[in-house]
Amino acid sequence: MLRVLMFLVPLALSVYAFIDCISTKDADIRHMPKPLWAILVLLFPLVGSLSWIIAGKKRQPAGSSPRQGGGRRQWVAPDDNPEFLKSLEKDDEKDGDKDKD
Repeated sequence: MLRVLMFLVPLALSVYAFIDCISTKDADIRHMPKPLWAILVLLFPLVGSLSWIIAGKKRQPAGSSPRQGGGRRQWVAPDDNPEFLKSLEKDDEKDGDKDKD
């Protein structure tokens, strides 16, 4: 079992790192261009994957918003959201027009 894990863990790690590298936007990659990171991950599965995970991608702290504004967006319940309530009033007006016919 240990022999299988010694093969599967680096393989799974390199597959994850390769897919993560390929799907990352160019602006979020650090230190090297994307094709070099992909080649590094493929040629050196364990070292390349670990280096990609640790140093290759700009990562956001947990709980931070991916938006450019920097501030976190608060979730608003539908009954407290004025835009949602206005959309309901518009729907009621449309339904009222249909009922008159």
